[in-house]
Amino acid sequence: MQRRFRGRGALRTLFLVPYALPIYAAVITWAFMLQRDNGLVNHFFGSDLHLIGTGNAAPFWLIGPNSFPAMVIVNVWRTWPFAFLIITAGLQNIPDDLYEATAIDGASWWRQLRTITMPMLRPVNQVLLLVLFLWTFNDFNTPFMLFGKSAPPQSDLISIHIYQNSFQTWNFGSGSAMSVLLMLFLLVVSGIYLFFTSRGDTRRDSHA
Repeated sequence: MQRRFRGRGALRTLFLVPYALPIYAAVITWAFMLQRDNGLVNHFFGSDLHLIGTGNAAPFWLIGPNSFPAMVIVNVWRTWPFAFLIITAGLQNIPDDLYEATAIDGASWWRQLRTITMPMLRPVNQVLLLVLFLWTFNDFNTPFMLFGKSAPPQSDLISIHIYQNSFQTWNFGSGSAMSVLLMLFLLVVSGIYLFFTSRGDTRRDSHA
């Protein structure tokens, strides 16, 4: 996607569509697609490709053990355009002269990726991983729109627990306590992550 070719702008725009769509419209569409009897997913993989069962043998995607993979797929579909956008911006900051110089020296594509692309993208990837980690723990819209007020046990996230305790059982004390504990957990994990990543960067700078 960094190289120039006809239709690159249209393809980049297409990749960003999941991130541009309103979250409720996107997740509700997935909820209809993941329905057992009349969902597009079971129809495509069952009736068309014959990879899964059909009729009474069709799998449930919104209840039971399949609910967690379904939620992961929807969440990845929603958030990967953000990662694509950030990494694309990071790749544009890498000078082309570095690739040209290593190509003249006979470096392969894999060696360029390992010695130029990945080290130059390390600061971007560090921030991106932290942001996606925080977003995933704080995500409430995806499971709520997929499963409603009562998520299956396999997809019962902490955000759903906080909602249930605060606004269904009216136990605001328990909901507030879980919210504070979640915030402290994320702060501790973020602090440890930033400490080790900055320490690694300092070591590499000293060796350089």
